[in-house]
Amino acid sequence: MTRIAFLFPGQGSQSVGMRRDAMEADPGAAELVARADEVLGFGFSRTFLEGPEEELKQTQNTQPALYISSAATLAVLRAAGIKPFAVAGHSLGEYTALYAAGSLGFDDGARLVRTRGEAFADAGSKRAGAMAAILGLEGARVAEICGEASGADGVAVPANFNDPAQTVISGDPPAVARACELCKEAGARRALPLPVSGAFHSPLVESAAAVMREALANVEVAAPRCKFVNNVDAETMTDPAAIRDSLVRQVTGSVNWVGCVERLVAEGAEAFVEVGSGKVLAGLARRIAKDVPCHTTESGAALAAAIEALKS
Repeated sequence: MTRIAFLFPGQGSQSVGMRRDAMEADPGAAELVARADEVLGFGFSRTFLEGPEEELKQTQNTQPALYISSAATLAVLRAAGIKPFAVAGHSLGEYTALYAAGSLGFDDGARLVRTRGEAFADAGSKRAGAMAAILGLEGARVAEICGEASGADGVAVPANFNDPAQTVISGDPPAVARACELCKEAGARRALPLPVSGAFHSPLVESAAAVMREALANVEVAAPRCKFVNNVDAETMTDPAAIRDSLVRQVTGSVNWVGCVERLVAEGAEAFVEVGSGKVLAGLARRIAKDVPCHTTESGAALAAAIEALKS
């Protein structure tokens, strides 16, 4: 049997109407979405099924919307008998990965990502931040430049090591702008400012880490039933206390997605499936692990094709 790694997307993969097809195709998916509305206390599913897009883009809405849409996709895969050998998620996608692994209950996961989204939004409103994508420069060099760009007027840090030539940086606007210029001088192909509401995965959102530390302390976390690779260490984790700590550290720490994909391959993954809206992680995985087949589920047709390929 093919050893399949499920990859769960994070913020930026959302779109209005996502996973309506899954709800129509599988009763289990529709039940999960309805359950999320009960858990969150209002008709939240309307936000991502109907929009408006500006409302969906708000961090406090984006994060639970992506969690729910990925969980609905997971329900369809499970109904088809497709099970993961290993899981990993990008940033907030770690919560869906842990739900898929049996470490988090669906209800707890929904509440946690709603809290996380609100905490991120609140941190962004308290302290203005900036993020930018650096293309065409290796991550280690970008990290060095962030150190050079940090100073009395703020810090810049690597937020996401997305692939060998794409790193997202985060921090105070002056330091991020300075890091962008230095990266271009060092040979980066592009330095693109990102439309975000805060400096995620940086020290500027420490208040959100404190919120998540308290929230996670009150939630049951079980040992994963399949291999789970975390973001900040790119390590296979089994201990619930260590997983809790990792989720807190992830708020202000870097998402080492390159390391996550490499770890999944080292653990024996033979195929990747991006579970949920979009195909960002599939593209990154193909650039990190070129020889491992990767499937997307961003549409009904793509989901059906992935199931057919993985069952054959």
